[in-house]
Amino acid sequence: MSRPKQMTRCVITGHKSRLEPTIDVLHELNLFHVEDFVEGDDPDFKIGTPIGNSDDVSRKLVKIRSISNYLHIGNGPGTQMKSSEVSSEIDTELEKLDEEITGKTEAINNLENRLKEIEAAEKELMPFLAADRDLDDYRGFDSLAVFVGTVSGKLDESVIAGITSGSYMLETNSEFMSLFVSKKYEEAVAATLNALGFKETRIPEKSGKPSALIAELNAEKSGILAQLETLKADIQSLKESYSDFIRASDEYLSILSEKAELPLRIATSEYAFIMNGWVPTESFDAMVKAIEARTDGRVYISSEEVNLHDEKEVLQIPVAHNNSKPARSLEWIIDLYSRPKYTEIDPSSVLMISFPLIYGMILGDIGYALVLLTLGLLAKKFIKMDGIDGLLNVLIYCQVSALFFGVLYGEFMGFPLAGATSHGVYTPGLIPGFETIVTNISLVNGISFLGAHEYLTFPIHRTHLIYTMLVATALFGLLHMNVGFILGFINVKNQHGMMHAICGKASWIMLELGVIILIVGFVLGKNIALIGLGALIALVAVALLFKGEGIAGPIEIPGLFGNILSYTRIIAVGLSSIYIASTVNTIAFEMLWSPSNGFSPMIIVALIVFVLGHLLNTGLSIIAPGLHALRLQYVEFFGKYYTGGGKEYKPFGHIRKYLEE
Repeated sequence: MSRPKQMTRCVITGHKSRLEPTIDVLHELNLFHVEDFVEGDDPDFKIGTPIGNSDDVSRKLVKIRSISNYLHIGNGPGTQMKSSEVSSEIDTELEKLDEEITGKTEAINNLENRLKEIEAAEKELMPFLAADRDLDDYRGFDSLAVFVGTVSGKLDESVIAGITSGSYMLETNSEFMSLFVSKKYEEAVAATLNALGFKETRIPEKSGKPSALIAELNAEKSGILAQLETLKADIQSLKESYSDFIRASDEYLSILSEKAELPLRIATSEYAFIMNGWVPTESFDAMVKAIEARTDGRVYISSEEVNLHDEKEVLQIPVAHNNSKPARSLEWIIDLYSRPKYTEIDPSSVLMISFPLIYGMILGDIGYALVLLTLGLLAKKFIKMDGIDGLLNVLIYCQVSALFFGVLYGEFMGFPLAGATSHGVYTPGLIPGFETIVTNISLVNGISFLGAHEYLTFPIHRTHLIYTMLVATALFGLLHMNVGFILGFINVKNQHGMMHAICGKASWIMLELGVIILIVGFVLGKNIALIGLGALIALVAVALLFKGEGIAGPIEIPGLFGNILSYTRIIAVGLSSIYIASTVNTIAFEMLWSPSNGFSPMIIVALIVFVLGHLLNTGLSIIAPGLHALRLQYVEFFGKYYTGGGKEYKPFGHIRKYLEE
């Protein structure tokens, strides 16, 4: 368990002539979280104006990001460049790069537009290709009418012959037709064709045979495609040559922009400036020394007390996680829900244990765990992207847990790795040598956690111990939630004092203890002493709960039992994965093997079913256990101790990735 970094509220004041060096040192330190000034809070101060040539910086930053987006340059690894080198080259190189990309982009656009024109021309010529008649033969007649197009109905040549007295020429190709008739029959023929759903096809404004024209267009298309390949290769070359410069320039301009625009967030007067903000307490003295050294001691820094019992003040304190390296990978899960308040315990360290534990209890399969663990390790090795490292670490933690439970359950992609027991009979499994440990755990009066015919074995076969696993997961839920109540007790004690903690959190643990003693009293022959003690503890707990949370507290008591039952989804979701895997195996092996004919010729189909089925279940093995483990954390666990709502700590500064001094 850990708490957020301790913060100190501080005020930085000084003469305006010292504003720029103060901004420079604060940006370099990357420690000071600036609180935005709101005009009207102090009539003598107003929001400042940007310093330096901020408009020019913004224009260049927009241009460099536009180029970066066009060249698909991400935030991947790159070689660092010196700030002085970038500063001296950025104007000339940026203009040069912009001109080159603009010229090549225009050329590409023109060529692509010409390609579209060629494709349209080809489409226009295709109906005339079958007859391959010179296009001039379809026009320019004084005595002939030409009909070119398609008809939806059946064209009866005898009708045309009857109209034209047999004086016509008809060429057809599928639905496309061309008809030449004397001008004097034009209207009658047109009426007949229209009745057949005639749609005229425009004759291209070209001369020559369609085959020759299409050949010319194809030749031109080949030349254009070659030019496009060359231009795209040139752009790829620009990307490779300028990637480091573009990334470094983006970072350089971003830093200048951040510095130039900071006055828009602080209070200034004609001669002075004031910055309000927060800094980690451990770094306060170092920040003071650095500012004094850069400003010749002419800027004053003071710290202010914070009332940690005032909820409004607490919510104003920015929160920085303060976890061990392994637990940092879980911080994104916390932030996805809500960042902790400054006075709360950071749940990251607890989740580092409980989240993979629940995930492993649900999945619990050696085969799927090994596949996903391998994928996670390979992705971690080869994928270098901001923000994905923590996700992959969580995936790896979860698969290690799933591998452990896979051994405990004896499961490998739907195959049992050792004998299962049913009605006390041991059946040999795929791995010989496991001893069956048969224990029938019973309470007094013949009550059995294992059910009527359930026996405990190693490995633990979930499909044969469903009742036992339901009870075990409910007990795990009870334990998990009580860890939450203990953490909640610590949080409330620190925020509101011991009495609030006892009434709001310890009362729930007392209530559970009272109910347990009450049940044990009934089970042990209705022991009056135990029943009375349990009832007394439960009543005191309800009274404390009412005192601490009002009527809402007792009303939530039934919800506690609902929360416990929610943990039984651990066995329910786990069994669904087993049955999917077993079904895939059954279908595949039934296709592969026939008792009467031996191996089936369906072997290829069987392999496809086997591979695709397990690939699908592998995907589900990430989603289903992950979502249900996350839900149990967010709903059942966090509700017992965690409020959240803290403000993210965003120090003014920049972590340099592509620049070096």
